[in-house]
Amino acid sequence: MYDRIAEGIVLAAYGYVVLGILAALLFLVFGLERIDSEGKGSGIGFRAIIFPGLVALWPLLLPRAVRGGGEAPEQRDPHR
Repeated sequence: MYDRIAEGIVLAAYGYVVLGILAALLFLVFGLERIDSEGKGSGIGFRAIIFPGLVALWPLLLPRAVRGGGEAPEQRDPHR
């Protein structure tokens, strides 16, 4: 019984990572400029650095990239 639970947890983790990799690749190709104008024209080094974070945080970043969230409030108003 416990082995099936463990297998389910591992399978869910694999699914999360696979979806994260796909979402991160799509984000790096299409969504980076929609969220952060400073990312426009960024090189492969910058994109490689943010890739692991994108894989981990894809559920938070994907909706913002799809709707074109624009600049973060901190970038519009430095006094916040």
